[in-house]
Amino acid sequence: MANSGSGDSVVDRVVRVIAAFPDGVNVLPLSELAARAGLPLTTAHRLVRQLAGHGLLDVGSGGSVQLGLRLWELVNRNSPTLELRRAAMPFMEDIQQVLNQNVNLAVLDGWEALFVERLSRRGSVANRAQVAGRMPVHVSSAGLVLMANQPRAVQAEYLAGFTDPAGRLTVEELRIQLGEAAHQGYAQLAGVVDPDTWGIAVPVMNRKKRTVAAIGVVVPLREVRLQALVPALQTAARGIGRRLAESQSLPEGRD
Repeated sequence: MANSGSGDSVVDRVVRVIAAFPDGVNVLPLSELAARAGLPLTTAHRLVRQLAGHGLLDVGSGGSVQLGLRLWELVNRNSPTLELRRAAMPFMEDIQQVLNQNVNLAVLDGWEALFVERLSRRGSVANRAQVAGRMPVHVSSAGLVLMANQPRAVQAEYLAGFTDPAGRLTVEELRIQLGEAAHQGYAQLAGVVDPDTWGIAVPVMNRKKRTVAAIGVVVPLREVRLQALVPALQTAARGIGRRLAESQSLPEGRD
């Protein structure tokens, strides 16, 4: 693949263009898109035109650019999380109905929890997790329980490079949290993302006993009932694992 004068490939530049759209923003002027992607305007214009030819971007009459339906179609048709979401949705709906709480589904991507599904109720507490949104492992119960169930080598690599930008958590404190989550079978965090909420999450395992996801709830801080929440989440997690096994399409955990 040909490189630019700066050494980045065409693929690198295409990814930068597509990734330049910030959360919640569907349309950008070409000049802003180029600036966000760190590309010369002429280069961005050429790439946008080529991507639009494949339906991956759409260009408006005024030169504005937005993500194309073809991109959405390909992602939703071939996403590795599609089977996971299908397997999890009935159980997430049950949790929401029984507990009347926000429910999240996340996977581990690097050192972040990537949220692949979310169910929320009108009038419930704030749920900062967004579908396709990310949170650092140490600030979400889903991230903690996912990391707590990774191989020791992965945990060691994560802890070796860990720093808390907020300065509220040390490596040793995080190590203790991961150990507790692994021992208890669930992770909990109070008031970290939002001072009025408590997050509880449990691991979802495939038939090889690898942790492939986390299912969790976000509840009001004053209404934490671990004796009710944790068993319900664990039952749902086992059900999701069985559905994944039946589907013969199993998301694999990180080795």
